[in-house]
Amino acid sequence: MDFEIIVSLLTLVALEAVLGIDNVIFISIIAAKLPEEQQKKARKYGLILAGVLRLVLLLLISFILKLDEDLFVLFGNGFSGKDLVLLAGGLFLLYKSATEIYYKMEGETGDQSKNIKVTSFGQVIVQILIMDMVFSIDSIITAIGMVKEVWVMYVAVIVTVAIMLFAAESISNFVNRHPAFKMLALSFLLLIGFSLISEGFGVEIPKGYIYFSMAFSLLVDVFQMKMNKSGGDPVAIHEHYVAEEDKKKSN
Repeated sequence: MDFEIIVSLLTLVALEAVLGIDNVIFISIIAAKLPEEQQKKARKYGLILAGVLRLVLLLLISFILKLDEDLFVLFGNGFSGKDLVLLAGGLFLLYKSATEIYYKMEGETGDQSKNIKVTSFGQVIVQILIMDMVFSIDSIITAIGMVKEVWVMYVAVIVTVAIMLFAAESISNFVNRHPAFKMLALSFLLLIGFSLISEGFGVEIPKGYIYFSMAFSLLVDVFQMKMNKSGGDPVAIHEHYVAEEDKKKSN
């Protein structure tokens, strides 16, 4: 197997796992509103639904990416269905990552948690399904921006969902202890978004440059984490979904 494919697969899985923590937190919070005997089943169904939705979206977008015929010409540049998807995806990632970075630094903690209201198992599944769709969009666009081979995207999605099913709590605890990794992942989305826009205009940035930039940044973060022996509390970034929100209200 090509070394670049292995690197792209491992990088994509790691990035999807970190970015998918918000989805896991949401599923856990909304499942916690059910009777205890139904919570585990709701969490399991929620993560499986997230994986299925990602695979379906990948199938649809993969079909669109085969549309190479120019639909129109603007300023001497021809734009196909594929180019429009890349441009739209790149702009979406830039917007999503920039707003999330701003929110986590200056937003209101638990703003989405306050709006979660459910009364039955069916309502929980419907709400999880809707939010899975929202979370899946940036996940799929990220996959498209990082790799060319569709099968690698499918494998990455399946592996990520499997990891979340068995190690979601461990990953969540690590990211909460080291929020710099979450901010770094959002910064990677900015880079991927720019590369998609560039490719949409016909200028393809070699994926090796992107992988090197991400690997170097991650390595610096790891070294800083290892060298920091102070053991001080990390910066408390704001999150949309806060598990303690209901407890605070009841106190």
